Amino acid sequence: MREWLRRARYWAVGVGGSSRLSLLLHPLLYRWSGGIGPLGHFLGNRIAIMTTIGARSGRPRAAPIWIYPDGDGWVVVASRGGDRRLPGWYHNLRANPRATLQIGRKHLEVEAREATGDEHERLWEMVNNAYPGYAYYRERSERHIPVMVLTPERAGSTAEPAADATGSDSGPI
Repeated sequence: MREWLRRARYWAVGVGGSSRLSLLLHPLLYRWSGGIGPLGHFLGNRIAIMTTIGARSGRPRAAPIWIYPDGDGWVVVASRGGDRRLPGWYHNLRANPRATLQIGRKHLEVEAREATGDEHERLWEMVNNAYPGYAYYRERSERHIPVMVLTPERAGSTAEPAADATGSDSGPI
């Protein structure tokens, strides 16, 4: 029974975070509030707004994502709540690895790359320690879940990943 409840919780968080309504409203409300409160943290995970360039449209696309600090960069997980499809932002980053990350009121230009091999395994363990639902998402989707590393484009850009990275009271996107 406990296992069923745990899985139901992970499913609900994943579905809610990747819903069309959430993807439309969350970036607007986040920008308005500066990412304060539940718009900036959920289930202990830090939320940011990542703006990519659409792979096909060429237009800016904003998506709320959970971010995890790693060195001087950030880690994001392309889980899409356990859906069999990859999130649109993942395809956008593959086509154009440059993006803007809004963390609170700070904006950071980043460049993305996909983690592979030992680095993927290390980061996968790190994000699963932060949110065990990712393991359920991988099992549910029956696919490899990419982990992306976002690093600042310029050495002068600062939005300290280690500072207030985990948050206190805030779900996967």
